Amino acid sequence: MRIYTRSGDKGQTSLIYGNRVAKNDLRVEAYGTCDEANSSIGLALSHLKGEDWLGKDRFMEVMQRIQTILFHVGAELATPKGKEVKWQLKKEYIDELEKQIDEWDEDLGPLKNFILPSGHEASAGLHMARTVVRRAERYAVALGDELENQLVVSYLNRLSDFLFVAARYVNKHLGGREVTLDPDV
Repeated sequence: MRIYTRSGDKGQTSLIYGNRVAKNDLRVEAYGTCDEANSSIGLALSHLKGEDWLGKDRFMEVMQRIQTILFHVGAELATPKGKEVKWQLKKEYIDELEKQIDEWDEDLGPLKNFILPSGHEASAGLHMARTVVRRAERYAVALGDELENQLVVSYLNRLSDFLFVAARYVNKHLGGREVTLDPDV
C-alpha cells in the first residue's frame, strides 16, 4: 500500500464516511489544527529526552494519553453531522484534564502575573501547543450546529488550560525560568 493516493491533488479530501470536501473546509481546518497541536505536543515532549526528574514517567504517560485523545477529537471533527463517531469524545476526558490541572497547579503555587512563554524548551513547546489548541477551539466553535458533540469545544478549552499548567510544571521541575510580563515595557 502506498502512502500517497493522488485523490487530493485537486484540492479535495475525504471526511470519515467518504464525504468529499475542499481542503480548506472548516472541518478540515479544525481537525488539521488538532493534528498540528498533537505534533506540537510531540515536539515539546522530544525536548524531555535525557531529562531525569521525579514524576517524568507519569508526566509522559499523561501527555501521551492527551495525544491519543486528540485523535478522538479529530474523529469528532472529521465526522459529518448525523453520522456515528467511532472514537467518540467522553466527558470523563474533560474530568481527567481538570483533575490533572488541579494536581499540578497545587504544586506550582499561585500565579500572580501574566507570564511569557519561555523557559525550558519543552515548556516553550507546550505553550506553542496551547496556542494551536486555542485555534482548533475557534474552528470548532465556528462549526456551530454542524458539530454534533459540543464536548469537543469544552475539551479543547480545557486542554489549552491544561497545556498552560503543564508548561509551568515542566519549568518548575526542570529549572526553566518563568518570565513574568513587564507591563511597563
